[in-house]
Amino acid sequence: MNFTVGFKPLLGDAHSMDNLEKQLICPICLEMFSKPVVILPCQHNLCRKCANDVFQASNPLWQSRGSTTVSSGGRFRCPSCRHEVVLDRHGVYGLQRNLLVENIIDIYKQESSRPLHSKAEQHLMCEEHEEEKINIYCLSCEVPTCSLCKVFGAHKDCEVAPLPTIYKRQKSELSDGIAMLVAGNDRVQAVITQMEEVCQTIEDNSRRQKQLLNQRFESLCAVLEERKGELLQALAREQEEKLQRVRGLIRQYGDHLEASSKLVESAIQSMEEPQMALYLQCGRRRVGAMSKVELAGRPEPGYESMEQFTVSVEHVAEMLRTIDFQPGASGEEEDEEVALDGDEGTAGPEEERPDGP
Repeated sequence: MNFTVGFKPLLGDAHSMDNLEKQLICPICLEMFSKPVVILPCQHNLCRKCANDVFQASNPLWQSRGSTTVSSGGRFRCPSCRHEVVLDRHGVYGLQRNLLVENIIDIYKQESSRPLHSKAEQHLMCEEHEEEKINIYCLSCEVPTCSLCKVFGAHKDCEVAPLPTIYKRQKSELSDGIAMLVAGNDRVQAVITQMEEVCQTIEDNSRRQKQLLNQRFESLCAVLEERKGELLQALAREQEEKLQRVRGLIRQYGDHLEASSKLVESAIQSMEEPQMALYLQCGRRRVGAMSKVELAGRPEPGYESMEQFTVSVEHVAEMLRTIDFQPGASGEEEDEEVALDGDEGTAGPEEERPDGP
């Protein structure tokens, strides 16, 4: 069924009043603001009763006004913009009243009560019975209609009810539904906040574990560097000992060579000695003695080899490749284990570690 507005005069004034009325509608109860009207920090307005209903739905454990204990306040979200409103210990009674809106409501009600501008001009009229106002509601068809439609028209066999009764009931149901939606939105926002906190905790824990992992591998690298230095020192000592021995032999052979060369020169000069007795007395005896001198032994075969200092790291590398995370192990327990292992590893290094490879 179609409806038409039963008045056309003063259309501009009525339109302005309608726009003004829309601005004075509470987003919770969908009715005109009832005093006192409170203004939120986001500059939206609510009936104090509606604000208290939303606040109580969002803070079920908050002590109501007049209780023996004083709470520390609470919070809820504006139903218009979802801005979070933080209250003090007075709850919604601590919100500032919007006296300007209350004065505008008073002026609007005065203007609306004037004759010729009454709400009678704004009644919806039945299209089939142009002189009849829409005053009943068809429960079967779920549409508003007029009394003549019930008596003679299309709704004569339908069940009807007074229009104000259905209007109040559906408006109350809609208000309850809005309050439930607002409370549900607050719960969803709380879940989102919790999940955002979980994300932040995951990032913090991951950052901490990365630092611990870097510390573990840096400690392993320090152990490897320390052991490498010890092995290099052992290799350097062996090198120095062998070089000293071989160089000592070189000096001995050099001294013998020098003495032998001088003796050769002396022997050649004695070959030119004209006196036979003197020649027989000195030259041959010295040459024979030098030829019988025994030199120090030479290094044994393979003495120069350093293969005994070869280090096998394949099994250690394979063991390092098996390093993996330990599920369920806390960072504090790992720190204590590393500290204990470090204390045991530093005890008696000279006794536990051999000088050689």
